[in-house]
Amino acid sequence: MKIFNIAAVASLVIILTACKAAHAEPTNNTPMHSNADVAWKELQQAAMLPKPPLEWKKQPPTDEQREKFNKQEAAAAIVAADKAKDFYTRFPDNTDAITAKQLECKMWETAFFDGYDKDIFSVWATAQQTLLADPKLTDTDKFQLHVAIVQRKRFDRWLDSNAREIEREKDIRELIKDYPKQDKPYEMLLNLAANSPDEKARSIANEILTFPVSEDIKTKAEGILRRLDAVGKPLDIKFTALDGTQVDLSRMKGKVVLVDFWATWCGPCVGEMPQVKETYKQFHSKGFEVIGISFDSGKQLLQRFVQKEEMPWPQYFDGKDWKNKFGAQYGIASIPTMWLVDKKGNLRETNARDDLKGKVEKLLAE
Repeated sequence: MKIFNIAAVASLVIILTACKAAHAEPTNNTPMHSNADVAWKELQQAAMLPKPPLEWKKQPPTDEQREKFNKQEAAAAIVAADKAKDFYTRFPDNTDAITAKQLECKMWETAFFDGYDKDIFSVWATAQQTLLADPKLTDTDKFQLHVAIVQRKRFDRWLDSNAREIEREKDIRELIKDYPKQDKPYEMLLNLAANSPDEKARSIANEILTFPVSEDIKTKAEGILRRLDAVGKPLDIKFTALDGTQVDLSRMKGKVVLVDFWATWCGPCVGEMPQVKETYKQFHSKGFEVIGISFDSGKQLLQRFVQKEEMPWPQYFDGKDWKNKFGAQYGIASIPTMWLVDKKGNLRETNARDDLKGKVEKLLAE
């Protein structure tokens, strides 16, 4: 799943245009178009990456269509990244050189998430370090870059997973030390906690509550503690589903229920859908049900996706994205998150993605 979107790149391109417009008018002794002007225009054009087809808003693309588009986008991003580097290399004193460095980082980021290539990952890391070393970088941009570097390391799949998590926690704590008044590092630590063993998750959540953090961060930490305390107890989940049906988990005793926190924009969530559908098909007649908790903000897109993918189970939708009612209530910091509720109505499993069928079958046999 990408950690930025094309809208972010478009915003940066707008900044590029604004910076260009702010340049002083040339004097009679200055050529109307210098080499830097030409290179800048070429960079602006290259940065306008291909846009997803408009019909995708009405009909989600197939895997083949998405893969083809990703390859086109990656190729265009690589061209733009090369032009950005060429610009700041040839014109290091240009007022827009630092913006070109920022754009280079964004382009390599796009190319990486379109293909998860190890060589691109390395070049992306180098581009970030080049930008970090620029003395013209503002304090705000420097903070955002430090965050981006820590986020990038999450996707270093060529590093041992345990070593990666240890390094990630170390980096996040360094961010907190350097930027104690910023919310983002605490959010990142909460995300790490949400994907940690229960004992560690509880320790981190309690630790964060001792920091001088915002009310939003406190609420998220308290949500993780509520989630941990919910294991072995009934869940308070009751709502009117997207299709109008009434859902009350307390009235589903005798069933094994999967509570799937997900979104259509979440690549890993969509990737898990075949497993969920197959499990539902195999065990529904034996008493297995699914409840979807959608983190989407667009109702129509969700409805079209559910229809296209033939997902017969109810979906909760409030359009609040990460401020989703049940996500906030139970401290869901990352998706997909899958929980299993046993026949007595008690939460039994908070990591159902791993061997979903086996865990469902075991609970059905009780």
